[in-house]
Amino acid sequence: MEHKFDVIVVGELNVDLILDGADREMEIGKEIIAKKMTLTLGSSSAIFASNLSSLQKKVSFLGKIGDDNYASIVLDSLKAKNVDVSNILLDKNDQTGITVVVNYDEDRANITYPGTMNLLTIDDIKDDILKQAKHMHLSSVFLQEGIKDSIVDIFKKAKSLGLTTSLDPQWDPEEKWDLDLEKLLPYVDVFLPNITEIGFITKTSNVNDAIEKIKSYSNYVVIKDGSNGSHLWDKEKIIHQGIFNNPDVADCIGAGDSFNSGFISKFVEGADLKTCLEYGSLTGAINTTQAGGTTAFNNINKIKETALSKFNYKI
Repeated sequence: MEHKFDVIVVGELNVDLILDGADREMEIGKEIIAKKMTLTLGSSSAIFASNLSSLQKKVSFLGKIGDDNYASIVLDSLKAKNVDVSNILLDKNDQTGITVVVNYDEDRANITYPGTMNLLTIDDIKDDILKQAKHMHLSSVFLQEGIKDSIVDIFKKAKSLGLTTSLDPQWDPEEKWDLDLEKLLPYVDVFLPNITEIGFITKTSNVNDAIEKIKSYSNYVVIKDGSNGSHLWDKEKIIHQGIFNNPDVADCIGAGDSFNSGFISKFVEGADLKTCLEYGSLTGAINTTQAGGTTAFNNINKIKETALSKFNYKI
């Protein structure tokens, strides 16, 4: 069957207001000064979609925005990366979400207003939209109240329509970590948590114990582990992938999402899992060469140049 898109991304949409150079942490009743302000496209899902499109995959996005100026930033940013926005829904009942990021040296604090992130429901995820794509990727399930309780049914639906699937759970702001993995993961082809998230969700303290707990009902599990690289459960064994070392890190914003984009770009091509893992590690490293989650992925030629010059890797 011929598909219009390689991947349909179901997820949250928001902007990030990034305040850099704060000299100290905020305190109630006091005011501090930031040295730099950036208003840009935010959200794990949007970074993933943008960078996957830059890796020359056909990508469409399904999410909700408000009828406001922030929505224009979201749409214009995705269009600039050739992401299809025809499946993005406008909802006048709330505003487009925003995350305010205050950076303190190497640390940061975030506060998010979800807005329309909460309004997407399973009723919006229609069969004829999903059938346009070969693969469905969903991120940030805990941030999307409208779909969280339907998450198993959403993945069941995608699988019944013949799509392959992937899920990056992301952080749970309420820290409840209440995903029923035993019901969900049989319908998730690639589960993409980081080391902290998998620990909280499975109530374990290391990679081996986490895999042991979920392997009987999992397909492929990919755990992003920062400077320790990444780990893949391929239904038989754990494969480890080291990092592509960048001694001059600009920042790590979006590195996990960029890892996901590299892994899934190869997965939808039908590449072997070790190649997918290696390519994910590469794209995660490329992300760190420029500030922000999408700057290093402006176009495929720039990506190839960075891979070769920084990491001696020919794409």
